[in-house]
Order: sequence, then structure tokens, then C-alpha cells
Amino acid sequence: MSATRYTYLGPEGTFTEAALRTLPEAATRELVPMVSVPAALDAVRNGEAAAALVPIENSVEGGVTATLDELASGKPLMIYREVLLPITFALLVRPGTKLSDVKTVTGHPVAQPQVRNWLRAHLPDAVWESAASNADGARLVQEGRFDAAFAGEFAAATYGLEALVTEIHDAQNAETRFVLVGRPARPAAPTGADKTSVVIWQRDDHPGALLELLQEFAVRGVNLMLLQSRPTGAGIGNYCFAIDAEGHISDRRVGEALMGLKRICPKVRFLGSYPQAGVAAGGGRPLRPGTSDAEFVDAAEWLARCQDGRA
Repeated sequence: MSATRYTYLGPEGTFTEAALRTLPEAATRELVPMVSVPAALDAVRNGEAAAALVPIENSVEGGVTATLDELASGKPLMIYREVLLPITFALLVRPGTKLSDVKTVTGHPVAQPQVRNWLRAHLPDAVWESAASNADGARLVQEGRFDAAFAGEFAAATYGLEALVTEIHDAQNAETRFVLVGRPARPAAPTGADKTSVVIWQRDDHPGALLELLQEFAVRGVNLMLLQSRPTGAGIGNYCFAIDAEGHISDRRVGEALMGLKRICPKVRFLGSYPQAGVAAGGGRPLRPGTSDAEFVDAAEWLARCQDGRA
């Protein structure tokens, strides 16, 4: 395995590359762009890279399905950290292009819902066609296949384009969450501001089936930060669920919730416990009474005393 190589959703000039370069270790790694999320993750699975950075959630559009599906299937991988990046778009064009010249536009599919209102107001007749990434859209504009692309303003220089319009976003404070993914290993020690990600599968479809799964978290005071359903491919009505929960797998409340899911689900895939981006160590949400590790230990000791006749 190349311990110094990180892959990311390319080509050069993507928001993913910008997010990756915020990591301190990126300065000492070989950063390799890949054509797709599966390609970036397969390089890790195959030992060609130590880790990959890929988008997993957008504050406007929700979960990035390509990443969620890849992490749910195939050879297991694990999330080691996350990065939050504010997202604002620029309309990139070839030099000399005016707004009235723009008849075709492109960008990543996740970008379209974030600029839909701007397009309707300023380019109502422009035809949209999705690209593999925002930077790939910029490359297609460079090649003359589209008139304009929505991408990061920083991508303009890479592809010899100009930012005709900047600071484009329909939603204020939009951001995308990226995850650094590697091969499975022991999770890092808890920080007091952690997140645990899993994918779970239902045993069968029946009234209250999802409620039964969620109760494993609720009764232990574990807050959920993401719940995304994805089809399993086994037919209509068959779903798995990607879940992000507050806390670390070593926290008793989280560990017991996962054990509860393992009892009632045919399959549970652990995707990692890692620090929450933008939250200082020890700065997590205050715990509900009765859900701390000390209270779980006290309850277990009480049960043991009852079993021994010492209650």
C-alpha cells in the first residue's frame, strides 16, 4: 500500500480537492484525482492509496448517494475523519463569453439544486447537462462542449477560464461534508465530540420496522445526525439505512445501541467513529440523564448484585 498517496474525486479543481487541502497531512501526501467516487475508494481497497476523500452530504441536497452506496457495498472501508467546506459557485466561461452567450451549462448533479433559482432568474433558457464533477464541467467548457460550468472560482485558472459571475448560491451558508476513508482498523480514541456511522439492513418490511431500529438509539439517549434510506437492489420496498449518530463506539450508550441493532438486523456495517468537524474536543452535546458511561456501569453492577443476591 502507498502510505503517502491520497485519492479524491477529481479532476483537479474540485471542491473535494479544496477540502482535502485543508487537512494538515495533505501537504506531505501525493494527491491523486480520480474520475469518480467508486474509483477513488477502489484505489484504497486495492492498496493503491492509503485514504480517499469523497463527498458524503450536502446541506441543501442531502446525502451523496454515490458515496453512501459505495460504503454500503463492496469490500468494507472505514471513515477516519470528516471535513466541512462552505460551498459557493462561480459561473466559469471561456474568455470573452458574455452572459447572453450562455446557452448550455453543466456541473455536478449535486450543484444543480444549489443554483436552480439563480439559473431560473438569469439563464431561464439555458440547457443543463450534468458532469462527473464540477471541475470536470469546467474541463468540458474549456474543450468547447458547453458554454459555462458551475464550479469553484478557484478552478478557473486550472482550466483557462474566467469567472463571469461569482458568489452564486440559492441557500445561504451552504456547505458540503467530506469524509476521509481508509481500510478498516481500530477507531481513534474518543474526543468527547464524536460521530459514529453505520449502515443497517431491515430483516423484513412490516409496520413499525423502522421505528424498531430507531428505538435502539432513542432509549439509550443517542442523537441521530443523519438518516438516509437507500434501495438494496433486491426489489421495491427493500432498503438499507445510512445513519450518523452522536458519540463514539466506545461510549456505552452507542455500543449498546449497535449491539441492539446487531440482534435485530440481518446485517450491520460499521463505518467508523471519528471526531465531528468544527466541534472542539469535549464540546459535544450534553448527555441526557441516565446515558453516561458511569450510569451504564452503575446499572450493570446493580444487576450483578441482584443476580448474586446482594441487591
